[in-house]
Amino acid sequence: FEQMASISALNPRSEFARGGDAFAINLTAAKGLFDVIKTNLGPKGTLKMLVSGALDIKLTKDGNVCLHEMQIKHPTASLIARVATAQDDITGDGTTSCVLMIGELLKQADTLMYGGVRFQALHPRVVANGFDLAKTRCLSILENLRIKADSGKNLDRATLLKVAGTSLKTKLHFELASSLSENIVDAVLTVIEAGENETNKLDLHRIEIMQMQHKRDMDSTLIRGIVLDHGGRHPDMPKRVTNAYIFTCNISMEYEKTEINSSFFYKSAEERDKLVQAEREFIDERVRKIIALKRKVCDETASQSGDTKPNFVVINQKGIDPLSLDLLAKEGILALRRAKRRNMERMALACGGYSVNSADNLTEDCLGKAGLVYEYTLGEEKFTFVEECKDPKSVTLLIKGPNKHTLVQIKDAINDGIKAVKNALDDGCVVPGGGAVELACYLDLMKYREEFVGREGFGVEAFAQALLVIPSVLAENSAFDVKDCEAKLLAEIRAVVKKNGKVTGQTAVGLDLDSGEPMLPYETGVFDNYVVKKQIIDSSAVIASNLLLVDEMMRAGLESLKG
Repeated sequence: FEQMASISALNPRSEFARGGDAFAINLTAAKGLFDVIKTNLGPKGTLKMLVSGALDIKLTKDGNVCLHEMQIKHPTASLIARVATAQDDITGDGTTSCVLMIGELLKQADTLMYGGVRFQALHPRVVANGFDLAKTRCLSILENLRIKADSGKNLDRATLLKVAGTSLKTKLHFELASSLSENIVDAVLTVIEAGENETNKLDLHRIEIMQMQHKRDMDSTLIRGIVLDHGGRHPDMPKRVTNAYIFTCNISMEYEKTEINSSFFYKSAEERDKLVQAEREFIDERVRKIIALKRKVCDETASQSGDTKPNFVVINQKGIDPLSLDLLAKEGILALRRAKRRNMERMALACGGYSVNSADNLTEDCLGKAGLVYEYTLGEEKFTFVEECKDPKSVTLLIKGPNKHTLVQIKDAINDGIKAVKNALDDGCVVPGGGAVELACYLDLMKYREEFVGREGFGVEAFAQALLVIPSVLAENSAFDVKDCEAKLLAEIRAVVKKNGKVTGQTAVGLDLDSGEPMLPYETGVFDNYVVKKQIIDSSAVIASNLLLVDEMMRAGLESLKG
């Protein structure tokens, strides 16, 4: 009673829970999140319909989206959700698996601490130590399961396609996932650059994801260039040009207000006309310099090659007023104004050249080249496509779909797919999927557990049992008998160990979600990211251990002292 009253002596209004009650609160939160998220796992997982306060609907089975969109009030559940979403922010995948692992670890710990082990409950510290030993062992096993690329080379395109496909098939239907896998891998391989010592420099911001509510989801495609979400602003400008020079600039071609408060005074209408004319002349001079550059490069190219005269496209980050647009249209120039800054940067990467900030001393070096530029009108929206670039280092993934929630669903999946391919390239390896890593770790941990004569062995065994939650939930979501699948998988992997002496990335056994039978992920092309699995094992063990060691929960903040 004295211990229970210690916080109450400091703050009579405090609320607290101690010992088993505190753990029960944490366990309830983890179980609740576990039950909500578990049906999302794997290609055969079910969808969640998320409805906002404004009755907007989002259909998804992406665990990261679910945890972000759900309103979670319980503090422990919120903590687990933040850990899982941080996993997605770091590696791009593994959110659902992380929640399941934490929930299952706490369930196993509950059995050890309060269910009785040989008629004696274990101390939370003993269980936590066992988890830590098992985590270290799992990470070493994971190293042995890696399927590496050839020395000094990247993973080949076929392997990257399998990695992207494994990621996308958990969120989209099979045909769309297969189609988008090729687009994603081609996009990443296009923008990747070899830096010093042949290391890869991959900037994912070079891949633009553009949405177009139009046609079917299977019409989504990769544009090896740039797609802008606006078009030309003059009716006489060409809608389609070929063999075009691209001039990107940040030059104002319209009247501007002064940066400071200023006034102009004139005595007569003639003086006012002179003032207006002088200001107009200032803007027109800039436009004439751009037109002069166009005439110079287009006429010279036509005279030297004897081919058709090249075209000229102006993409400006600032505004272009109607009079300037009229001058450009008379020259047959396609001009776009108020382009987004990120598109200006990508334009230079896709077409070459560089963006200029002044109309003075313009040279041909600042110009990019594109084989085709055309405008596409969809309802009231206009899109400008810049394609057939020579060596693009920035591309656009164009998502199409009949409605908004389809577009959002595809975009979330594509983001995860791009990160999966990036992780594979950064790691230089992959690991087998379909629950193969968890099964291999389980088998090794159960053997490792025999080395312990102390109580930590119970914690190692509990960690091993918790790992089976991934293949078990995959089987359950695929409508197979969980115990039957588990027995077949364990029998198969024990046969592999008996034959080869150990489990490697090539011989690891996973679950075939179409038949419910064991299969070799290496042969069927089901691959996961090494960094994702590593992060799941590490973060779930750390968070579960921390929650185990909570012996008191209290609400005794400043708010409870008021009144």
